Amino acid sequence: MSKINLYELPVEAAQRTSLCGGNLTSDNESCVGITEIPGGEGFVLTDTKPEGADRPGLRFTADELDAFAVGWMSQRHLTA
Repeated sequence: MSKINLYELPVEAAQRTSLCGGNLTSDNESCVGITEIPGGEGFVLTDTKPEGADRPGLRFTADELDAFAVGWMSQRHLTA
């Protein structure tokens, strides 16, 4: 079974959702953009600040992103 290269999959038509943590009234909004890769292959994380607008996002499988989220919440002592 060959591994899918997430960076080769198109996401131009996909809808981005912004998850924000504050500072929404300035040019330095505190949001992370998340876009599901069509077909359910994974997700793209992007920076929503103007400086990050034209930069490519980081792509992860759902399993990779889930493991990150669980680890991040644990290390930060956060609860859902």
